[in-house]
Amino acid sequence: MAPKYHPTPLSGGDRKALAKELGKARAMANILAAQSAEMRAKGEAIIQQADRLLCESWNERMWSDGEPIDPSPSIDQAVNGGFPWLEIRCARCKTPSDVDLAAMKHPPTTFVHDLASRLRCRKCAKVGRRPSATLLQLAWQPRHLETKLDRCAISIRSRRTRPQSARYFES
Repeated sequence: MAPKYHPTPLSGGDRKALAKELGKARAMANILAAQSAEMRAKGEAIIQQADRLLCESWNERMWSDGEPIDPSPSIDQAVNGGFPWLEIRCARCKTPSDVDLAAMKHPPTTFVHDLASRLRCRKCAKVGRRPSATLLQLAWQPRHLETKLDRCAISIRSRRTRPQSARYFES
């Protein structure tokens, strides 16, 4: 956008007054921009704290009730709140695993409880079973150290229709 044009007055007093007013306006613009940046930073910190509290309350409800609670935080709320890992367990073989929510290929607005029907155990898939995963809680860091062979223990089922060979992919 082009800067606004202010015609220069002919008299010296008016030119000085215009220059003074333009200087005040520029100074006020800088002050307001600094205040805006400060308030935006405070707002982002407040939103991050609200997301963290939402994740902690969902974890407490999961612990007390023991089933996927609706409503749950969305993936982006969990990651923003400092809980980028989802602890799960296979309903059949009871194998615990951690899913990195930040690396998932789902939209960030997907709710965590909606992932329960999409997570599948790959160990059980080799036997011909496809039990869904049980959600345990959101976590700050992965709890279960996985070996190279166990990295593929959990897969995610996509809702899109794909060929059978490409339907399940790694989380």
